[in-house]
Amino acid sequence: MRRLIALSLIMLLASGCAVGPNYKRPSVTVPGTYRGAIPQEATQPAAESIGDQKWWEVFQDPQLQDLIHTATRILQAQAQVGITRADQLPTISGGVEAVNQRSARSKFFPAFETSSNQVDLSLAWELDFWGKYRRATESARANLLATQWARQAVISTLVSDVAAAYFQLRELDLELEISRRTLASRRDSLQLTQTLASGGATSMLDVRQAEQLVFTAAETIPDLERRIEQQENFLSILLGNNPGPITRGTKLTEQPHAPEIPAGLPSSLLERRPDIRQAEAQLIAANAQIGVAKAAYFPQITLTASGGYQSSALTSLFTGPAGLWNFGGSLVQPIFTGGRIRSNVKFTEARQQEAALIYQQTVQQAFRGVSDALVEYRKDREFREQQEQLTFSAQDAARLSETRYRGGATSYLEVLTNETNYFDAELGLAQAQLNELLGLVRIYSNLGGGWQEQ
Repeated sequence: MRRLIALSLIMLLASGCAVGPNYKRPSVTVPGTYRGAIPQEATQPAAESIGDQKWWEVFQDPQLQDLIHTATRILQAQAQVGITRADQLPTISGGVEAVNQRSARSKFFPAFETSSNQVDLSLAWELDFWGKYRRATESARANLLATQWARQAVISTLVSDVAAAYFQLRELDLELEISRRTLASRRDSLQLTQTLASGGATSMLDVRQAEQLVFTAAETIPDLERRIEQQENFLSILLGNNPGPITRGTKLTEQPHAPEIPAGLPSSLLERRPDIRQAEAQLIAANAQIGVAKAAYFPQITLTASGGYQSSALTSLFTGPAGLWNFGGSLVQPIFTGGRIRSNVKFTEARQQEAALIYQQTVQQAFRGVSDALVEYRKDREFREQQEQLTFSAQDAARLSETRYRGGATSYLEVLTNETNYFDAELGLAQAQLNELLGLVRIYSNLGGGWQEQ
């Protein structure tokens, strides 16, 4: 009965309360819809957010998928929560000791010889009655979770960076293709103008103007080739490689993307976006540290026990009379610490308030990022549509002016003007198509997508 009562008291002490506040997620104002999103009818169910899709579902260019997969393989994570959790459990250690001493006879003392042999097992257990170690474990587990979410945020950022860099590379490829095609066309036009001038049908002014068109197109090519090689080097570094060439996939103009991007419910962003989850995990850890600090106000209860055998003769070490054991307990109550405990509690509370503010600011910045990306994508698409109309009009004007010039109805100045407008419009359209794809990347990143691993 005594043993049962003692065991019950020990279990009661071990399962004591945990001081400090329990975590409760701070209240944040969550908008009903994202600003910048296309309004939906009340009866229409909310579409699944693009942030819930895997990155290989959003970016469907096979070569881009290979690049992203290569880049994400370099990231790893480590965990250490088990070290802190072990403080809640008893510490058990064992030892074996054998000592033999011999002293020679001296003038004042006779010779003697002693022998001592000991085998023991000891236990020490600081009872976590006030929840000090449970709160520390809660904090360590939250810090580990924050580290894991930080890793997911790095993966998400890396996916977005690789996709954006790849689209920028394909846009430069498109500009180079436009420049080379324009250069070939303008050289043909220059040759025709030179033929007409040699026959007296036109003047050298027209020849010089045709040369300007050729030189304008030609000067863009080496600059684009430089930018393409530098972009390849940048993308190679993102992949963890030395600077080198990058294999191409789908053309910029053929990259699949929907005209309208579903954003989903704003409330789901709190659970999906890695930086928000990281900030909340850090808040949980800071909240638990308040309990660790407050536990220092209360007594530290420690149980110790040891048992074993001790004998001067090794042959009789494990006999009954050689057995020994002891059991004890201690209680240490802080009385005067010069305000150290109180200051530490205030410090942990201040850190918890700071972490709460960071969490709320992270949520607000996330909503802003999504709204900015949504309106950017929609307006970039509208701009690209207008740029397509401008390019078509400039192309037709260039064709008509060329026809009029060959028929002798106008001077080459008209051809110069319209060819220049058409070339600029084509390059502007390529940039508009890139901006639309970069808007897609930013929407996906701001909605918390991209950290899923294959």
